[in-house]
Amino acid sequence: MAIELMKTHASVRNYKEKQLSREEVSELVEAAQHAATSHFVQAYSIVWVTDPEKRKKLGELSKNAKQMEGAGAVFLMCADYNRLQHAGRLQEQEIVFDRAENLIVAVTDVGLLAQNLVLAAESKGYGICYIGGVRNNMEAISELVGLPEGVFPVYGLTIGVPDEANGVKPRLPVGAILHENEYDEAKYETLLPEYDSTIQAYYAGRGSNQKIATWTQQMADFLGKPHREDIKEVLAKQGYHFK
Repeated sequence: MAIELMKTHASVRNYKEKQLSREEVSELVEAAQHAATSHFVQAYSIVWVTDPEKRKKLGELSKNAKQMEGAGAVFLMCADYNRLQHAGRLQEQEIVFDRAENLIVAVTDVGLLAQNLVLAAESKGYGICYIGGVRNNMEAISELVGLPEGVFPVYGLTIGVPDEANGVKPRLPVGAILHENEYDEAKYETLLPEYDSTIQAYYAGRGSNQKIATWTQQMADFLGKPHREDIKEVLAKQGYHFK
């Protein structure tokens, strides 16, 4: 059942040596393409990195060497208005994509595509992990795989046969994210400390990488300082000016 499959998701970072075949990758990508897409623009592309040297370099640039070199398939999930520019030329129409709205559309399209790809892979017993680390060196990674104007990597995605069994990390309670009719922030005073206790117990009880931490502590540490401050400049080089 799809709902039960979704509720068992856990990131996999250690894979067995088996590489996905071209037929398997095509099947997964075709399924992913049936995700919803804003106004049917399909503002996404996937770069399947099979070259060993490129995978090694991608691992270095994303600071995820073990994942990039050990996975059964490595993908760069990219926002893409370049193909739409080609469509416009066929109709002798200039395509304008350097608006904030176009950026939201492309990133949303990529997210929906990626999640469909993940569900398709997990339905076949594969494990996956999103790699946000590709944004550590977006410009160098774009050059590595030859991304033209209008295209940039949003994140990486690794897929493979799991060589580990990870427990499911508890998510926020439904009540913390579901608001009825009006946004209710008062409930966080109660729900967040309760969730901290849940997360603390999870980290203390898991089989490996045990630690003492709460969710609010992790969020404060992570979001208390800026990250990847070059991204706006890199996006501008790819044609995204947030007009």
